[in-house]
Amino acid sequence: MHWPTSLEDIGIVTIIGGVAIVANICGYLMKTMIPLRVLAMSTNVLFLIWSMMAGVYVTMILNSILLPINALRFFQMRRLIKQVNTAANSDLSMDWIKPFSTRKHFTAGTVLFRKGDPADELLFLMSGRFRVVEPYVEMGAGSIIGELGLLEPGKSRTATVECIEAGETLAISYDDVMQLYFQNPTFGFYFLQLSTARLFHTIRGLEEENAELRAANARLGSTVQ
Repeated sequence: MHWPTSLEDIGIVTIIGGVAIVANICGYLMKTMIPLRVLAMSTNVLFLIWSMMAGVYVTMILNSILLPINALRFFQMRRLIKQVNTAANSDLSMDWIKPFSTRKHFTAGTVLFRKGDPADELLFLMSGRFRVVEPYVEMGAGSIIGELGLLEPGKSRTATVECIEAGETLAISYDDVMQLYFQNPTFGFYFLQLSTARLFHTIRGLEEENAELRAANARLGSTVQ
């Protein structure tokens, strides 16, 4: 048996086939989608070249189908990443939310909802001033209230909110929020930012209260001594 001793003996067709096989194996080891799709497209091209040179038409047909599919998924993923980056660096437009919402007017002194009440919608504040009682926070036009109820396991209000200056809101049900969340990446990412920002604000408030309490205890301890 004669074993190949040079590239000429191996043949360019075999080399291309071997590279395609290695690239295909490496694709299965990828952990992120963008590099995986790039490698998958490269593998498809290599197998197309190999199959045309080797006359293996079944492989050629298969990779002719897989190449545009991988290319489509690649560009879809790139577009999604671009949309998320845009959402992270811009304000949410209310224009496309309005068809899903209903206008609500509140007068000063009105309690919108109380802590523990059932939660089924969130409110975009268009005008006026509102106060979150627990913790004490005032909010105005451009803010959103009631979003944490969607994340709360029992779907109940996590704080009491009252109107302190007459204003108008856009109310959108949690069902529509979920629909927008899954259909529009910009809204989905914005909602995540909003919810986590509110949670972090609450955590910072609790940390500040604990720090003040510890400082007060320390002063009391020094006075007693």
